[in-house]
Amino acid sequence: MLDSVSLTVQSGQRVAIVGANGAGKSSLFQLLLGQLAPEQGGVSLPGGCRIAQMAQEVAATSRSARDFVLDGDLDLRRLEQALQQAEARGDDNAVAHIHGELDIHEAWSAARRAESLLRGLGFQDGDADRPVSAFSGGWRIRLNLAQALMRPSDLLLLDEPTNHLDLDACLWLENWLRRYDGTLLFISHDRDFMDRVATHVVHFDRLKLELYTGNYSAFESQRSERLAQQQAGFERQQARIAEIQRFIDRFKAQATKARQAQSRVKSLERMEKIAPAHIDSPFSFEFPVADKVSSPLLSIRHGRAGHGETIILDGINLSLLPGSRIGLLGPNGAGKSTLMDALLGQGEHGAASTLISGERACGENLAIGYFAQHQLESLDLDASPFLHLQRLSPKASEQSVRNFLGGFDFHGDEALSPYVLSRAVKRPALPWR
Repeated sequence: MLDSVSLTVQSGQRVAIVGANGAGKSSLFQLLLGQLAPEQGGVSLPGGCRIAQMAQEVAATSRSARDFVLDGDLDLRRLEQALQQAEARGDDNAVAHIHGELDIHEAWSAARRAESLLRGLGFQDGDADRPVSAFSGGWRIRLNLAQALMRPSDLLLLDEPTNHLDLDACLWLENWLRRYDGTLLFISHDRDFMDRVATHVVHFDRLKLELYTGNYSAFESQRSERLAQQQAGFERQQARIAEIQRFIDRFKAQATKARQAQSRVKSLERMEKIAPAHIDSPFSFEFPVADKVSSPLLSIRHGRAGHGETIILDGINLSLLPGSRIGLLGPNGAGKSTLMDALLGQGEHGAASTLISGERACGENLAIGYFAQHQLESLDLDASPFLHLQRLSPKASEQSVRNFLGGFDFHGDEALSPYVLSRAVKRPALPWR
């Protein structure tokens, strides 16, 4: 994944780690955590460096959300356990000493700080007392993030921290990270988040690491300039090589010029070649344009939406016009997915529509493409990418399906291979229809 790489991160920097899937970003974190050993070279950290990381999974447990977050502060839990043992022994001197350490550690405010993290990440009042097992997978990821933020650290490692966060939680996290005193390394695919948080960017590029100063937008500008300079240097060198080669071809057989021709051959051999500029962009696709378009496309009048007897949205009056680009904003549970299902006309995975009452009118030429929140659950993991698209469009030619899949980096035999879960997670959307 990486070869002959050198990288130095200074204290206090907030570094965004970017690169293609599979380039080694998560492996870099494993190197820093000592979970992966380099085949050559070494990784060094300052003495006593405290590292906090965000776990990607959490098992169901009966511990409360508050206690789970507090578990992130290992020193606090160690002191609390030592205090219990000292009290059980009746060791008054040890009890007094531990109380002093707890005071220095500001243990008296730990629960309040844990609850503040939970509120910032979108948990409601009362959630702190609920068991971890009562939360869905997305909310448990938020608990993992809160636990990592709770841990006192000099180096904070976050792997895609904005996954499962709504807009308000993202903004809160941005502010928290900008105030963080330590060094931050984070992996993200959210350019706005990187622009507002990062002071530096590390780019995985063809087995190398390139460090850029500034946020993601600055990285794009600097990399574009670097690639332009590299391409210009490559073209100049190719012109020079061609000129030298022409001289060699012309005079290598002439006795009076043979020595000069041989000198130029050696010059070519010694020349350090400049590689052409290369941009990894395996994806290429476009949304097909419908032959006919109705106006409005879709409308709901006097609508009421929800699940069963639970009303989530009331008084829906909405018309979608051709060419509109509409973003749905609101906290989790506000009804964004419920509205999407009402517009679709059926619930996810073929369930009953969330539109309980009201009038839903479709344009004559309406065709809906839908990417669900839990799209992976609707995939047949035993079917190949080719078969998935063939089921959607049985009349499409084999070549047109293959061309479309190629735009999503499914090439050759891979298009005919069954889905692998990890790849389906990375590339779940195939907007074929």
